[in-house]
Amino acid sequence: MRIRALVIRILQQFYRDKRTVAMMILAPIFILTMVHLVFNSDSYEPEIGLINAPSKLEEAFPANTTSIYKTEAAAKADLAAGKIDGYLQVGSTINIMVEGSNPSISKSVIEKIRTAFPSTDAASPDIKVDALYGETDMSQFDSFGPILLGFFAFFFVFLVAGVSFLRERTTGTLERLLSSPVRRWELVLSYIIGFGLFTMIQSAIIVFYAVYILGMMNEGSILLVLMTTLILSLTALTLGILLSTFAKNELQMIQFIPIIVVPQVFFSGLFPLETISRYISWISNITPLYYAGDALKDVMIRGKGLGSIAEPLIILLCFSLLFIVINIAALKRYRKI
Repeated sequence: MRIRALVIRILQQFYRDKRTVAMMILAPIFILTMVHLVFNSDSYEPEIGLINAPSKLEEAFPANTTSIYKTEAAAKADLAAGKIDGYLQVGSTINIMVEGSNPSISKSVIEKIRTAFPSTDAASPDIKVDALYGETDMSQFDSFGPILLGFFAFFFVFLVAGVSFLRERTTGTLERLLSSPVRRWELVLSYIIGFGLFTMIQSAIIVFYAVYILGMMNEGSILLVLMTTLILSLTALTLGILLSTFAKNELQMIQFIPIIVVPQVFFSGLFPLETISRYISWISNITPLYYAGDALKDVMIRGKGLGSIAEPLIILLCFSLLFIVINIAALKRYRKI
């Protein structure tokens, strides 16, 4: 009888907490659908540039993924702009230049060019491969490192900030503050600044450990890497505090992870967006990790400066500002000040 009573109590608890039941069912379905759309899409077909190549060689490449150039300067400019993934220049040797920031794409470029030459042609010239960014033998860790750096900074700041702010509310601290003359915007900014100081320390430790202890590739300024990570952490901080206002307990806060954090991994740069289904690829434009991953790769792998990453950083700051404004408005549900 005691077991029966406990089982009934647990079932009643689940019945009252419909959000938890919905998350238990819908979250796995949502993630599995995302994985299906990402991994069941078409394989990535690299864009190749040909410089003064013989007509017979041009015919060996698909016209829809091939660009013809008269000068190497024009091909290199398009390579740097991301319009092509690599180019081929035929002379006494076969000179292949790959973009270099993604080893898997670089490998597919080289393989695609190799297959264009008859394997039985003993007179085929030697192949020389260079990379515009990084190295031709770049490891997967160096390639995905900037993205993982941003992901871990975002994830832990989001989780800790959300749970901490939620605890302030569940313990009654937030209600007591809201009953004082403190305004909502003052309260939100105070929490952001307070948590932000610890976020700065965390971001600095993560960046310096990754670059100087683990030896993660960094061709750009370490200060730009740190600044990008800090701005991303600010976005995670404001988002975590915002979502915590809609959670009743820590379990519900954690339930936001498969909906808010996990999907961003698919659009952060770990997978080529060109291969992701068009039904979900648009989501990348509203995910902070997409912009942060692009900025971190530009600095750490491509060695670019502030001018090249200004746009994604501004977008991240706009995300933070939007979350702050919504958070201030959301606090009206507790008390109007």
